[in-house]
Amino acid sequence: QMWEEAIALGKELAEQYENEMFDYEQLSELLRKQAQFYENIVKVIRPKPDYFAVGYYGQGFPTFIRNKVFIYRGKEYERREDFEARLLTQFPNAEKMKTTSPPGDDIKNSSGQYIQCFTVKPKLDLPSKFHRPVSEQIVSFYRVNEVQRFEYSRPVRRGEKNPDNEFANMWIERTIYVTAYKLPGILRWFEVKSVFMVEISPLENAIETMQLTNDKINNMVQQHLNDPNLPINPLSMLLNGIVDPAVMGGFTNYEKAFFTEKYMHEHPEDHDKIEKLKDLIAWQIPFLAEGIRIHGEKVTEALRPFHERMEACFRQLKDKVEKQYGVRAVLSSLDDRRGSRPRSMVRSFTMPSSSRPLSVASVSSISSDSTPSRPGSDGFVLEPLLPKKMHSRSQDKLDKDDLDKDKKEKKKEKRNSKHQEIFDKEIKSTDISLQQSEAVILSETISPLRPQRPKSQVINIISSERRFSVSPSPPSSQVTPPPITPRTKLSFSIQSNLELNGMSSSDVPDIPPPLPLKGSMADYGNLMESQDLISPTTSPPAHQRVSP
Repeated sequence: QMWEEAIALGKELAEQYENEMFDYEQLSELLRKQAQFYENIVKVIRPKPDYFAVGYYGQGFPTFIRNKVFIYRGKEYERREDFEARLLTQFPNAEKMKTTSPPGDDIKNSSGQYIQCFTVKPKLDLPSKFHRPVSEQIVSFYRVNEVQRFEYSRPVRRGEKNPDNEFANMWIERTIYVTAYKLPGILRWFEVKSVFMVEISPLENAIETMQLTNDKINNMVQQHLNDPNLPINPLSMLLNGIVDPAVMGGFTNYEKAFFTEKYMHEHPEDHDKIEKLKDLIAWQIPFLAEGIRIHGEKVTEALRPFHERMEACFRQLKDKVEKQYGVRAVLSSLDDRRGSRPRSMVRSFTMPSSSRPLSVASVSSISSDSTPSRPGSDGFVLEPLLPKKMHSRSQDKLDKDDLDKDKKEKKKEKRNSKHQEIFDKEIKSTDISLQQSEAVILSETISPLRPQRPKSQVINIISSERRFSVSPSPPSSQVTPPPITPRTKLSFSIQSNLELNGMSSSDVPDIPPPLPLKGSMADYGNLMESQDLISPTTSPPAHQRVSP
C-alpha cells in the first residue's frame, strides 16, 4: 500500500515508454494504474504501524548487535507485547529489561543477554514539495513512512509536588534517535547512529499537547466530511473527552498552572508562550463546533441523550472561552476550503448521453462536406450545449423575455427536437448521397485530371486478318482510350455497356467484347506486344465483375 513509491517508479517508466520506447499501449496502462494509485491515496485509510526501539545489551549477543540500539517497524496492528514475544523467540535465553533508561556498564559488560524494548514515535519530515497546507489523508503517509528521526518522551517530576495540579511541575525528558537510513527501507529495522536528549518545560508541553489535540479534532472532522460513512464512535469519544470536564478536565488545569499572576511574575520570559497557549485554546472552539455539528447529523436515536449533554457542556465551554480569549472562526465546509468545482459545472459534464443535446461540432462532423457553424470549433472539440444556452439571437431574446417555467420546459423540448431533426436530416442526406453514388453512368468524356493512355499501351490483337482497338468506337486517326468508370459495384451486362456508348449490339456482330476493366496499373502491362506470346486463336476473356 505504499502507492507514493509506486507513483515515483511509474513516472520513471512513463518517461521510458513515452520518449525512448514509444510504447503507447504500455504507457496508457501505466497511467491508468497511476490514476488508481492517486485515488487510493485520497480514499483508502491505511493502518499506521508502530515503531519500536530495541537494545541488545550484554556480551552474550553476536557482535553485530551487541550493545547496540535498533529501530524496528512493526507489522500492521501489532502491539508491543506481540512484538516482544516475537523478538524473544529468537533469543530464548535473553532477559527482558523493565526500565526504559539506558543501562549501566555492569549490564553491558555482563555475560548474559538483556533486551530493552519500548515504543517510539516517528517524527514527521515532510518533503519540500508540500510548501502549502494539504489534506491530512496525503500527509498521513509521511507520518509513518520515509522517517529517520524517532523520539521517546518520559515525564519527570521536578520541584515541589502540587497535589491539586500535576501539570505545573511535569517536565518531559525527550530522547531523539536518528537511524542510519530512512524507514521502511530494504529492511524493516536499521541501526541507531546518533542519540541526543532535550528537556521540555511544563508550559512547552502544554502548548504541544493543545496543538496535537486541535490537529486531531480537525483531522477527524475532515475525514468525516470526506467520507460520511465513517463510524461515529471515535468522534464521540474524542469530543466527549475534551468537552466534558468530568472526563479529562480539559484545559482548566493549564489555566490553574500557568495563567496565574504568581507564575507570570516568576517567569516573565514565558509571556509569549502563554499568549500562544491562549490562542490555541481559543482556536479549539470552532473545531469542536464543527465536530459536534457533524456528530448531531449522524447520531442515532439511542445516543441522542448523550449528544444533548455534550451540546450543553460545549455551550458553557464556548461562552467561557470566547469571553476570556476572544472569538475565532473557520470555514464551515470543506468545499469552501478546497475551492472545488461548482456543482453546475460538474453536472454539465456528467449528463447522460440520452438527455444531453448534440453539440454544433458533433452535428456538423456527421457529413464530411459541412463545416462547423460555431466560430472557433474545428469539428474535433466536442462542447456539450447546456439546455439554457442558445446560439441564435431570436432564441436568446425569447429566453430573456419569457420567465414562465412551463414555457421554458416546452422550449427545451422543442430545442432538443430541433437538434434531433437536424441530426436526422444530416443522416438522411448522407444516405441519399451514398445511394446516388451507387448508380453507374458511363461516358466517353475524358477527365482532364487523368492523362490519356500512351499509344504503346494500346493492345492490338490480330484475329481474322483484322485489327481492333481496345475502344469499341469506330476506328479513327487517333486511338481513343476506354471510357472511365467509377470503381463501384457493376451490375450491368456487356450489351448495356455498348448501348450506353451509342452503339447497338446489332451494329457490331463480329466485334469481340472489350477487355476487363483495369484493376491496377500492372493489368495491361503484363501483356506483351509480341505475337509469339499471344496465340492468334486466343480470344479476350469475358467481362468480369469488379468489386470496388
